[in-house]
Amino acid sequence: MLYFLFKYLHDNLHVSGTGVFSYITFRAAMSIILSLVISMLFGKRLIDYLRFKQVGEVIRTLGLEGESTKKGTPTMGGLIIIAAILIPTLLFARVSNVYIVLMILSTLWLGTVGFIDDYIKVFKKNKEGLAGKFKVMGQVGLGIIVGTTMYYNNNVVIAREVKPNQEVVHNSEEKLEREAKPRKDETGKDRKYVYVRTATTTIPFIKGHEFRYEKVAEIFGKNTIQYTTPLIYILFVTLIIVFFSNGANLTDGIDGLATGTSAIVGMCLGVFAYVSGNYKFADYLNIMHIPNLGELSIFIGAFVGACVGFLWYNAFPAQVFMGDTGSLALGGIIASLAIIVRKEFLVPIICGIFLIENLSVIIQVAYFKHTKKKYGEGRRIFKMAPLHHHYQKLGYAEPKIVTRFWIVGIILAILSIVTLKLQ
Repeated sequence: MLYFLFKYLHDNLHVSGTGVFSYITFRAAMSIILSLVISMLFGKRLIDYLRFKQVGEVIRTLGLEGESTKKGTPTMGGLIIIAAILIPTLLFARVSNVYIVLMILSTLWLGTVGFIDDYIKVFKKNKEGLAGKFKVMGQVGLGIIVGTTMYYNNNVVIAREVKPNQEVVHNSEEKLEREAKPRKDETGKDRKYVYVRTATTTIPFIKGHEFRYEKVAEIFGKNTIQYTTPLIYILFVTLIIVFFSNGANLTDGIDGLATGTSAIVGMCLGVFAYVSGNYKFADYLNIMHIPNLGELSIFIGAFVGACVGFLWYNAFPAQVFMGDTGSLALGGIIASLAIIVRKEFLVPIICGIFLIENLSVIIQVAYFKHTKKKYGEGRRIFKMAPLHHHYQKLGYAEPKIVTRFWIVGIILAILSIVTLKLQ
């Protein structure tokens, strides 16, 4: 909202200093600052209110050291994160941008699903919360919306350079008709680009690193590509959102783990969004240029600021828990961001912590069922799943587990960013 106000003041009334709002870096910085203020200052008031209303965490007995001391700790703190994300975004971002709209929707959508789950646990005194099938339905619904928008929306495009004497051709999956737009490079020569709508993503570590979903659709016959490609793409997007939303939810098991990990992942995705959205950086790094993607930097700035601000109260010993209100929203946000910046195939590295936490549960359950069927009694690979509980059972203190997971997360983030040049 402020973006449009200051743009009007600058363009029509020529008010001095208002032009600074045209810079993404300035608005991203303001977004980070405001989200920190909201999460740290107003977050304290919300925590006190939750404590006053006795909105405390319902602890299930798992036999873990120190779990009894967490009983009654205010939960549903994810409301702080959501507010600290949305308010700066609405103020500083161009809310007409399709990517911003998608991210606002993703935040509210899974935040609402998580809120319903927390409400049932806290106020209905039902430890199980919202039935798992309804959570999955909410995640699938978001996946369908994100996938459909990314595939069909005419504002979701990538830039292709048109070489000299090369005819601009739009195939069946690139129906957006726009004239090639000239741009001058560092030498002053004109280089022409055309914006195309296509289901294409990037593959890390591989030369010629783009992958078209049409290639998968060809398996079912070339005559059906126009029908099977969107189905395959939307299905893949949905699986990513469901998997990593659950991964963030499982990671939120000890103080500060999910919050800090999400902040690290957010900063990594912020780098990708900024360089891919800036044609000069994209050209220099020889990566896919996605017009208007840089606007996501404002949202990501708010996201990282909200996580860091919330971590002030969520670090060991936690004064508040985010609950499913926060964890489902964080997972959905991260998965949607990865899809929008076209890093679906890199997300297992970027979100490696969420991946391993999710896999530890899958492996544990599958092995237990297999051994129970084969030997008559279930056996376990880990002392407890998710993985962070395994280390708790081994006697590691919560702060040490969290810090080491953060270190691994930072290493994975650096490795992911390095892929910008390793092609």
